[in-house]
Amino acid sequence: MGIEANDDTWLDDTRRSYDTVAASYADQVRDLLDRTPEERAVLALFADLVRSRGGGPVADVGCGPGRITAHLHRLGVDAFGIDLSPGMVEAARRDHPGLRFELGSMTDLDVSDGSVAGLVAWYSLIHIPDTQIGTVFEHFHRVLRPGGPLLIGFHVGDTSKLKTEGYGGHPMKVHVHRRRHSQMADWLDEAGFTVDEHRTLTSAESTLGGILLARRRPDRR
Repeated sequence: MGIEANDDTWLDDTRRSYDTVAASYADQVRDLLDRTPEERAVLALFADLVRSRGGGPVADVGCGPGRITAHLHRLGVDAFGIDLSPGMVEAARRDHPGLRFELGSMTDLDVSDGSVAGLVAWYSLIHIPDTQIGTVFEHFHRVLRPGGPLLIGFHVGDTSKLKTEGYGGHPMKVHVHRRRHSQMADWLDEAGFTVDEHRTLTSAESTLGGILLARRRPDRR
């Protein structure tokens, strides 16, 4: 078992940390997809699934500086980004001025019920405490259309650690949680999702990365 973040402070700590590193983080990850062909293939599959169901808006939740949002847009998806950090939203709007980016938290997602055709959480669940994952997945289920695809990227493992220094050497205070596919699948099943595909890979994204593709069931059963 790993360290559990303090439920009273982790959200503010995460926001402040990513505000601090926003500019250097954006610089470091801007071209990362150029070195991650397997991730590009998964994102292309997700985009195909959205288009095959008639298309519609897609939420990139925890979008950071917007690189995944922009990539999905280039794949023909009507993607928009949501992030907790004002600094990250500012970086996303600067780098991708033609796209929509909003402030928001995945723990209290301000998106209308059944309004999105797909949802991506690309390595953005890694700071969410175990105690809050169920709430986050309930929001994902609420905002997705029935049958809509959900794509998740995460770090694989059993441990959590406190990250105190981040991109560009700036101070941070965030817990990084590594999880097993089986645990993620159980949480998703409880929230009303069916997992269709999962894989583990090593790339520039993560030394041991998990990719999970699920779809929203019409109800919670």
